[in-house]
Parts: sequence; structure tokens; C-alpha cells
Amino acid sequence: MSYRHLFSRFLDTDPSRLHFAAHSHHPWPDVTYDAHLRWWEDAARAMDDKWEDFFASFVPRLRGKLGRLLNLGDGATIAFAPNTHELVNRVFSTLAIPIEVVTTTSEFHSFDRQLRRWEEAGWAKVTRVETEPFATFSERFLDQTVDADLIYLSQVFFDSGFVVVHLDDLVARFPNAATVIIDGYHSFMARPVDLGLIADRAFFVAGGYKYAMAGEGAAFMHCPPGRAERPVDTGWYAGFGALTDRVEETSYGSGGDRFWGATQDGSGLYRLEAVLGMLEANAITPAGIHEHVNHLQREFLARAPDLGDLLPPAEFERGSFVTFRRSDARDLYQRLHGQGVITDYRGDRLRIGFGIYHEPSDVARLISSL
Repeated sequence: MSYRHLFSRFLDTDPSRLHFAAHSHHPWPDVTYDAHLRWWEDAARAMDDKWEDFFASFVPRLRGKLGRLLNLGDGATIAFAPNTHELVNRVFSTLAIPIEVVTTTSEFHSFDRQLRRWEEAGWAKVTRVETEPFATFSERFLDQTVDADLIYLSQVFFDSGFVVVHLDDLVARFPNAATVIIDGYHSFMARPVDLGLIADRAFFVAGGYKYAMAGEGAAFMHCPPGRAERPVDTGWYAGFGALTDRVEETSYGSGGDRFWGATQDGSGLYRLEAVLGMLEANAITPAGIHEHVNHLQREFLARAPDLGDLLPPAEFERGSFVTFRRSDARDLYQRLHGQGVITDYRGDRLRIGFGIYHEPSDVARLISSL
């Protein structure tokens, strides 16, 4: 089935361009254009009452859509922010310094940079577990978590596409006292994600910039009940219901409300809500997206020239992009870019990403360019 028509505004800006970087900068579907304008129109209509409408009507609606996708009921445990960096910092602020952190060598730059700065400041002691060899990753990672205060790992790793397939089982074996954060940015809307079995145990962060197709400014976090209830890093959104009251102790909203921050541009969340509504209206599910992308990946891998070592190897599950280790990854990326073929690279790894806006004819053109 073709979904290209849903993205005409983005794709028609340059019909000759081949965009195979869905894992990095995903095109926005057409419905986001109207949603972006609607944020302005709602602000003009409501003016001073904008935030009352936002929290009373819009937020529960968006939470409900996310809750259905992630098996989180009505989604009341979800907090929103302009980016996941804000949300992770709020979780960090609930822990006593110095913090024992267990993570991997394959976490995205935003968290990795912040973590290294915490180390420099003496706020964190960090154990980083290599993701390779992939076959032994879960057990090797688990072995390091015994004394952890904070455990942070991706469900799908950005530098390889390797998937932690038995996430429920792994999280269940973590020490109960540890705070757990799962980075779902490369799994959310790229494959089915069911948080039902870990909803009481782990934080889950993701957002609109990649496979949720909504662009920047639309991050969210599931916040497990009863854990990390009073973040030190907090803003007025987290106590919105008590805005007119003066109390001796800082109060927090319930559920995910306690991890909100302060004033943000709501247009990204409007775009996210519009995308999720579009998917519902067209009966497009994460499972359907995953199936569509897997079909294109298989076709590509069967016909493409030798591009180096495939990561992870073919016997492992992967996310919605394929990764090749090669010493000239940067050079090949630049040569493709010069032909109007957009991929990306990280060090010695070339990444080629697929999305629902691709068709078999796009894969054929990509192979021809290669």
C-alpha cells in the first residue's frame, strides 16, 4: 500500500530528492500544516484562557491517543516537554548525588553528552556496557546493574538499529531500588511498543522528531506511579492546578503532571496529535508501519551492492534503518548527498532509514544511485 500522498507538502518541495533518513529527520505529513496553524488560531480565540483549554481538553485527548498506542490506559502517566533532555534531567533531579549510573556505549548524543558532564562535575559514576557482541548484550548489561541508582538504555540503538527484544524480561530483573529509563525514540511508531508489563517500573521517553512524524518540540515521558514523585527540577506546569494558591511545601500534580516543566510552544504537540489522528483515521498502526518498512528493507538488502558489515547481522531484529560499518561512511554519505540521496552516518557507520512515505520505486532508485 502507498502512503506517499499523506506527505505531499514535504515531498513535493523537491520531487527528485530521495530521502532515506527517516530515523533522523522524518518528513511531516500534510495534516501537521493545519495543526500548526490551529495552535495559532486557538491562541487567538482563547487568549488569556489558552492554558485552561490546553490542559483541560487538548492534553487529555493527546494522552489518550498515546495511551492506546502504548497500552497505558488513558495516558494520565504521561508528561510532555519540548525535548527528552528536559525530562531526563527532571528524573535525575530526584536522585541523591553522586549517582551510580549503568548505561551503554550506544546512547544518543543528548544523553551521552549530559552524562559525561555529570561525570566531570562529580555528580555521577558511570558504567558503560558495550552493545557488541549483540548476542550477549542483555546478560552482560544485567550483570552490571546490581548496585545501580539509575539504569538507562535504548529499546532500539541509534548507532546500529539493534533491538532489545525481551525488554519486559530484562526490566523485571533490574534491582527494584534502581530508577529505570528506557529511551524509546527509535522504537516509538517504528514498531509495536507495549509498556503494559513495565508501566509500574520504568520511565519511557520518546517524541515526535523521528517516526512519530511531528517534528521538534513534542517529547513525552511515561512516569511510573509511586516512583520519583518530587523532582527538584520543576516548573509551573507541574503545579498548574494550584497556580493561585500559596503553600508552604511545593505541590505537584498527579500522574505524569509531576514531571511537567514550564511554558512551552504547543505547536509541536498539536502536530503530534494531528499525526496520531491521521494514523487512526487511515487504520495505520505501528505494526503496519513495521511490516511496510520490513518489506522495503528486505527488498533493499536482497538487491543492494555490498556496502560493508551489516549491523546488527541479519539474524537479529533491527529498527527501521539499516546500518553498515565501513571506513569511508562519511565519504559515501557526501557522494550520495551530492546526487540528492539523503542518508546519514555516525563515525564509521552509514545509516539508511525507511518510512511509510517510501515505495518500492524509491528503493529501486536508491539502489541505482548506490
